[in-house]
Amino acid sequence: MLEILIPLLLLFSIALIKQIPKIGGNIKVALLVASISSAIISGLGPLETLLAFVDGIDRLSWVIALSIFGSLYAESQVKLGAMDTTLNSLRSLFGDSPRGLIAAIFITLIIAGSFLGDAIAAATVIGFLVINSLHELKVKPEQIGMIILVGASIGSIMPPISQGVFLSSALVGIDPSPVIKLSYLTVAIIGVVAILESFRFVRGRKMPDHLKTSKSISQILRERWKTLIPLAVLVAIVIANTGFSYNIFEEWAFFAAILNPLKEIPILQGMTFHVVTAIIVAIVVSFIFPSVRNQTKGVLKGGLSKVNQTVQIQLCAGIMVGVFYASGLIDKVAMMTEGLTASMVKIGGASSMVIIGMLTGSQTTAQSVTVPFLGPIMESMNVDPTLISLGASHIAAAGQNMPPVGLTAFVVCGLIGGILNRQVDPLKVMVLALPNSLLFLAIGLLVWFI
Repeated sequence: MLEILIPLLLLFSIALIKQIPKIGGNIKVALLVASISSAIISGLGPLETLLAFVDGIDRLSWVIALSIFGSLYAESQVKLGAMDTTLNSLRSLFGDSPRGLIAAIFITLIIAGSFLGDAIAAATVIGFLVINSLHELKVKPEQIGMIILVGASIGSIMPPISQGVFLSSALVGIDPSPVIKLSYLTVAIIGVVAILESFRFVRGRKMPDHLKTSKSISQILRERWKTLIPLAVLVAIVIANTGFSYNIFEEWAFFAAILNPLKEIPILQGMTFHVVTAIIVAIVVSFIFPSVRNQTKGVLKGGLSKVNQTVQIQLCAGIMVGVFYASGLIDKVAMMTEGLTASMVKIGGASSMVIIGMLTGSQTTAQSVTVPFLGPIMESMNVDPTLISLGASHIAAAGQNMPPVGLTAFVVCGLIGGILNRQVDPLKVMVLALPNSLLFLAIGLLVWFI
């Protein structure tokens, strides 16, 4: 019993009790302390522990690779001007109305969030482009914050580059492809609801003349179509695989010759996951353009800095997962819960994820702490692993923006405050975003209880 309770107690105590001197609230320390304590109590030797570290990181390697290369790709698209092209094209498409501008901003945020797989990065990248426009429409600063927060958060879980879905699938131990296909539908529903809900912020407003688009979408695309070439390459590769089951990295001998040896190398094999490899190809295409190639240092520095903390947490989570599997802790926790009803496990697991997300402001933390135990327990209760992964990703996304500690909300408010020279209340932003968070939670619970 102690070999189960002590690591879990240490994990949750360090992660959630910020009053603990120096390490309180540090999720990386919490994950590592839980790992080492589990290894010691279970009697794992130094070599066994080291191999468990490697095994755990290897289990999450494609998620880590996705974070790194996804961020580099997004940074390259900013330098290339693809985000500007996307926003202006959508504004022209939706017309010169306040509602059209809201819809265009939301979709751009969702696209950027999908590329990055990270809400904070998406909010930062797109926030600079849209804050002044929304302010000139007389949208309140907290409402601007809600639009950016919700749009970026929806984007961070939107396929094809959905960090939340990939992480939950890796922790459950399944191929994410079927989860991704379902996520297109669930996240699209959430996105549409968020856009419609935000129309109330501009009810009765008229678009100022200087905010109206002066060019048609065809003119914009004729002038700037080259900036969308890397995106088109990425979309074509992903759609060919998910929609037509045609994986160019398996069908084309050139790619197979490069990737097949990597598949045999622990951790590096994460780069061979088809979405990661598609992103790498799109990055290579991006560097054909001088505007990206001439800013190579900025792309690398900007991209890596944006996911630095996320990758560190993922590495620590991988270490914990590896040790917990090697020590048998996962199986023991599953055996302990055999007497519980499925409903109790699902409600308890969802509550745990939401609370951790609320207190840390991170879906990565919420999933890393909870899903390694919850996944095997729910599988033993004959819950479809695809639905376990889908529900976990949505429930974690719900918790990360709920009061009191929504990290993305604080970043967004700081960005808006700096541009508008106004004080922006992050708690009000989180409250405005609460209906969207509750919708994420409802969908996550729904798929678990199907």
